[in-house]
Amino acid sequence: MLRLSQICVDAHDPERLGAWWAGVLGWPLRVDADGDAFVTPPPGQGSELLFLAVPDDKVVKNRLHLDFTPDDQQAEVDRVLALGASRVDIGQGEQSWVVLADPEGNEFCILAPE
Repeated sequence: MLRLSQICVDAHDPERLGAWWAGVLGWPLRVDADGDAFVTPPPGQGSELLFLAVPDDKVVKNRLHLDFTPDDQQAEVDRVLALGASRVDIGQGEQSWVVLADPEGNEFCILAPE
């Protein structure tokens, strides 16, 4: 049996990007001696995000992305944009979700409330 432990994200600056995501999610950040940044959810609330240093640039749309379900979509979109996210068009057209990117260009979606 497998358990999803971590979602790994390549980053130019793991500590900076990890801190950004920690602020977005309200989860604690830990950086180890190798410079890897861990953003850890409260127990039972998801998998840890692990940010790893890579030299190469992100050049195409993510093959895997994160989706978040808010209580208030517009409030969360506004909040995350104010923290430094950007709107992106990946060809999604008019949808009920909003596609954004983190400061290093990794796409994620904020869905409509359930």
